[in-house]
Amino acid sequence: MIEIPLPDDSVAEAYVARPAGDGPHPGVLFFTDAIGLRPWIATMCQRMADWGYVVLAPHVFHRDGRVDDLAPKVDLTKPGERDAFFREAMPRVRALTADLAEQDIRVWLGALRDLDGVADGPLGTVGYCMGARLAVRAANLDPGVAAVGAFHGGGLVTDEEDSPHRGLDNARAEFVFGHADNDRSMPPEAIATLGDTLQEAGLTGSNEVYEGAAHGYSMADTSMYDEAAAERHYLELEALFARRL
Repeated sequence: MIEIPLPDDSVAEAYVARPAGDGPHPGVLFFTDAIGLRPWIATMCQRMADWGYVVLAPHVFHRDGRVDDLAPKVDLTKPGERDAFFREAMPRVRALTADLAEQDIRVWLGALRDLDGVADGPLGTVGYCMGARLAVRAANLDPGVAAVGAFHGGGLVTDEEDSPHRGLDNARAEFVFGHADNDRSMPPEAIATLGDTLQEAGLTGSNEVYEGAAHGYSMADTSMYDEAAAERHYLELEALFARRL
C-alpha cells in the first residue's frame, strides 16, 4: 500500500502490484467495483502484474474514509450480506460524480506514470462494475491510455451529457467490454449504443455479453462469482494488454 498526494493536501491510499524481475514494465490502472479495495482486489492486481505490468489500484472512495474503515466486515459470498453491504456503499458510488472522478483520474494516471519501474509509453486501464466507467473516462481524458478492459460495467451509456460513452471521440485506446448477462445497469439497448459509438469513433473494440454471467462475475469474494466468466475475462484482458502495451 502507498499513499498518493492529492491537490487538497490530503492523501489517497492505493495498492501497487509488481511483476518479478527487472523493469521497466508498462503501467496498468485498476479501478475497483463498488466494494472497493480489499484482499481480493490485491489478488487480482497481482495476477495481472505477473503478466509483466506494474498495477496501481487507487482507493477511489478516499473522500468517504480510509480503506480499512470502508472495507466489508461480513462474508459477501452470502447473498443477504452482499445486498446489505451495497445498500451502505451506493451513496458513496453516487457521490463520486463525473467531475470528481475525472479530477481524480488525472491524479491516478500521474501517480502511475511516476511509480518506480513504470516504463514510458502507453498505459492500460481495467475496471469492474462502477470502475468500468472510470476506466473508460481515463481513456477519454488521456490519449496515452492505449488499452481499456471494462467488465460487468454499469452506467456506461446513459442519457446524461457526461455519460462515459459520449467521450469516446477523444479516446485512442482499444476496448474490451465483457458485459454481464441480463444486467439492468447495462440493458441490451445500452450495449448496442456503446457498440455503435465505438464504431462511429473509429475505435477498435469488442463489446460482448458473457452469456449466463451475472453482474459481479469476476469477484470471487462475493456471491456473484462465476469462475468460467472470470477466467474468460482474464484471457481477453491479458491478450488486450499484450497487443497494446
